[in-house]
Amino acid sequence: MANLTFDALEKSYGGYHAVKGIDLDVRDGEFVALVGPSGCGKSTTLRMIAGLEEISGGEIRIADKRVNDLPPRDRNISMVFQSYALYPHMTVRENMGFTLKIAGCSKAEIDEAALNAARVLEIEPLLDRRPAQLSGGQRQRVAMGRAIVRDPDVFLFDEPLSNLDAKLRGQMRTEIKRLHARLGTTIVYVTHDQVEAMTLADRIVIMKEGRIEQVGTPDQVFNHPATQFVAGFIGSPPMNMVPAKVAGGALWFEDGTELPLPAAFEELSDGHEVIFGLRPDDIYPEGHGLDAGTGDIVNLQLTVDLSEPLGNETLLFIRFAGAEWTARMLNPRNVARGERLNFRIDMARVHLFDAATGCSLGRQ
Repeated sequence: MANLTFDALEKSYGGYHAVKGIDLDVRDGEFVALVGPSGCGKSTTLRMIAGLEEISGGEIRIADKRVNDLPPRDRNISMVFQSYALYPHMTVRENMGFTLKIAGCSKAEIDEAALNAARVLEIEPLLDRRPAQLSGGQRQRVAMGRAIVRDPDVFLFDEPLSNLDAKLRGQMRTEIKRLHARLGTTIVYVTHDQVEAMTLADRIVIMKEGRIEQVGTPDQVFNHPATQFVAGFIGSPPMNMVPAKVAGGALWFEDGTELPLPAAFEELSDGHEVIFGLRPDDIYPEGHGLDAGTGDIVNLQLTVDLSEPLGNETLLFIRFAGAEWTARMLNPRNVARGERLNFRIDMARVHLFDAATGCSLGRQ
């Protein structure tokens, strides 16, 4: 196990800057997820850790050792790819032991390491099969087994579950979480799926256009997003947002709607233009929410444009201040299109972002 550090890490391709001077400390044994939209620099960052991309500037240290100029084989890392990258003509045992064979280990050492990895991943009965005889989930376990046998300082995962169906992705998330709990190895995990990041990681790094927007625990990035971008990226369904202006101790919206200014933002001056944000859990039909009873509840009559039943809950699509919003309805009943309901808003859960900078206001 080892810590991992980036200092002013950069990557350029000619005039294009893919990674723009990021700093990060990953603690020994920590599970860190890099998330963000396509093109944000997360996979490029992972490939620089692995030594598959040259570093344009800054420094990477693994176990406090500078590795900028070390080839991949000398970094003591293991990488699990999206495509599994298994050799089709080799058995599971041979695939898992191949890197040890290249390193000059004896057959006995290779067999023991492959068997131990297979036990951890519960794939012992598959050791003599070839990849074509395996399901997608089994292939992914073999790919992880190949990484385990090296006993690396750092595991790197590059969107390993994106080729699996929804049910299998859920199962493999659980397997990866159990694997980390058992091995305690430092993991850097790249994904575009914020659900994967929230369920797996100790900390999440949200990236945008080659820069880090926020680093925090799943609770921190969900409940205390540092920017409007983070608030919109983390959470499913995403946070509802609409422009507003502070005036006379209230929030005014473009359609004339007025809401009281929450106490957390009472120092904002009149005329301050903001983005009002509220998660779907915090706007709900009366009697169909968590009803925390904070005393900061506002009631609004709103019309339902569309409903999306999901079994134990229903998502309601409504219009608020000229924007389409999503509300979460717990213990649902049938709701007709065009039905007008009394919605409750928990003002203590409101987020405000500066309209000019996108930075969070008041609730940090």
